[in-house]
Amino acid sequence: MSAQKQDNTETPTDQESLENAHKNEEKLENAHKDEEKLESPEKNADSLEAQLEQAQAKASENWEHYLRAKAEMDNLRRRNAKDLENAHKFGIEKFVSELLPVLDSMGMGLAVEDASAESLREGMELTMNMLVKMMEKLGIEEIDPINEKFDAEKHQAMTMQPNADVEPNTVIAVMQKGYSLNERLIRPAMVMVSKAVEEES
Repeated sequence: MSAQKQDNTETPTDQESLENAHKNEEKLENAHKDEEKLESPEKNADSLEAQLEQAQAKASENWEHYLRAKAEMDNLRRRNAKDLENAHKFGIEKFVSELLPVLDSMGMGLAVEDASAESLREGMELTMNMLVKMMEKLGIEEIDPINEKFDAEKHQAMTMQPNADVEPNTVIAVMQKGYSLNERLIRPAMVMVSKAVEEES
């Protein structure tokens, strides 16, 4: 009986030992697997060197891109500066080319000797028409606001005069015409403006 009991008590102990031995073997196998995963120092060094070479190549490529972009920007800046300089120098070229025929016409008129007053007037009218056409081409508009409502943005009131025939604040005379360039005021028209007639008491 006592021997049987002894066998029963020993058996679990052997089983536990076997299980522990299996666990230890598994741990060793896992440790070996982890060791296999780790690369050798030489392999790591090669990998790091390759990564460094790639990074240096990328940095060199980016530097070349930067230098090219900088050169393009410098060229663009120089071209813009040259264009701006030319715009300042030759901005009125179109105006001059339109003005030359007018000057030619005036020169021919003055070259005529013993011209009559009538022919001189005709020459002036011709020159005036040429000037008006030139101004239209250049976007210059005449401001002649006779009988229009006074507009402080386009007109300059020189004086006010009582007038019962028109509404107050109406332009009744233009002393000097105004001009605008592409709808931008260059010179206001100098005008006389009507005001209400005061009733005598």
